[in-house]
Amino acid sequence: MTGGRRPGFTLIELVVTLFVLTLAATVVAPSVVSSVETLKARSEAAGLATFLRGAREQAVTHHRAYEVRVKSEEGVVELRTGDTMPASRKLATGVRVTVDPPARAITFLPQGLSSGARLRVELGRRAYLIVVDPLTGRVATTRVDT
Repeated sequence: MTGGRRPGFTLIELVVTLFVLTLAATVVAPSVVSSVETLKARSEAAGLATFLRGAREQAVTHHRAYEVRVKSEEGVVELRTGDTMPASRKLATGVRVTVDPPARAITFLPQGLSSGARLRVELGRRAYLIVVDPLTGRVATTRVDT
C-alpha cells in the first residue's frame, strides 16, 4: 500500500464523538434523576396507602379497632391493636410524612369508620397527599404540585 490511508478513526473524530456524547449525557442526566425521585415518592405513597387500607381491612375482619401510628422522625409506620403491634413498615430514606391534623394515631373501627387524616408524603420536590375519609375509612392518593 503506497500512499493509502489505514482504516480507523482520526483523533479529531474521536474527540468530536466524545464531546457529543458528553453533551448528550449532561442534558439527559437531570431528567433521569428527577424521574427516579418521582418514582420513589410515588412508590412510597402507594405503599403507605396500601398499609392504611390493610389496617382498615384488619379492623373490619377482626371486629377490633386498629391504630396506625406514623413516626416520621424514626422512619417507621406501625399498626397497633391494644398493646400488640402486628405489623410495621419502614419508610424509605429521605421520605418525610406529616399527618394533618397532628394526631397520635389514625384509628380504624370495626364498622369501617376511621378517625380520618390527611398524610403528606414528601421526597425532595415531589409530594403526594393521602386522604383517609372519616365516614367510610377509604384511602385515596393524589399527587400534589409543589
